[in-house]
Amino acid sequence: MAERMPPAWIAACLTDSLACIEGLRQQVTRIDDAIALLVDTLKSGHQVLTAGNGGSAAEAMHMAEELVGRFRTNRRSLPAVALTADGTALTCIGNDFGFDSVFSRQIEGLGRAGDLLVLYSTSGRAANLTGALEAARARRMRALLILGRDGGSLAGQGDVEIIVAGAATEHIQEAHQVLLHILLEAVERAFPD
Repeated sequence: MAERMPPAWIAACLTDSLACIEGLRQQVTRIDDAIALLVDTLKSGHQVLTAGNGGSAAEAMHMAEELVGRFRTNRRSLPAVALTADGTALTCIGNDFGFDSVFSRQIEGLGRAGDLLVLYSTSGRAANLTGALEAARARRMRALLILGRDGGSLAGQGDVEIIVAGAATEHIQEAHQVLLHILLEAVERAFPD
């Protein structure tokens, strides 16, 4: 017989996840600011560059692929690049410059004034994300920071930032995913065809 988990444990997992997601309700104004920043960037002809580590890298790739492809509706392709997606760039830069430079080096080559850098991080403490933000600022790019816990060293450095104040990485990422889908749907409403 397969081992079964206690229903109370399953319910507690769901309660913890829902608490993180529920926390987004207190940030509706910031979410609207994030939507405005994202839409303004794209409507002005600039691109979105995304980055994150681990599960946050997957969220960064998810955002970029949905902007270039589509979320729910067919509309024109929008310019977005996930800096996490090119394995050859990541390994080349990591080998030649170190892992802390894997995103900043790409921003040096791809980022332009007026572009938007979107960083996903559950802790806000990764050196490669700090370096990415510094490289973006040097190019007069704007920054949307989607963070967790207390925001770490990245807190206070974005043009707009949304911090999910959870303790568990997986539940922060679940809230980030909900937020991501809100942002994507808002973009599609702003670009109807």
